[in-house]
Amino acid sequence: VQLQASGGGLVQAGGSLRLSCAASGRTFSDYARAWFRQAPGKEREFVAAIRSSGSTTLYADSVKGRFTISRENAKNTVYLQMNSLKPEDTAVYYCAAGRPALSASRRVQYYDYWGQGTLVTVSS
Repeated sequence: VQLQASGGGLVQAGGSLRLSCAASGRTFSDYARAWFRQAPGKEREFVAAIRSSGSTTLYADSVKGRFTISRENAKNTVYLQMNSLKPEDTAVYYCAAGRPALSASRRVQYYDYWGQGTLVTVSS
């Protein structure tokens, strides 16, 4: 089973990027999918999550209104559209899959599968 994150890169403040996370080895249509990020010297933090149905999404306050998470179950893929990027968004972004209760969707320990990470760098 593998989650492959892609789409990171260098962008100027105010710009946009779209991250993708393609899964292989099993179907994740019944799993919640999420994005977390980790900046140098900091703990991994929650960014966004989407429930298996796709009808419920959650966002960290720091990205609400700028980032959008979506999923395409037919392709076993989840996306993170990032707009109005800020230098403080600079981090390695990790995709994850798991079956947390809704109330636990923001917690790292409730996700069983993780991608390798993709680096997002936002210059000022």
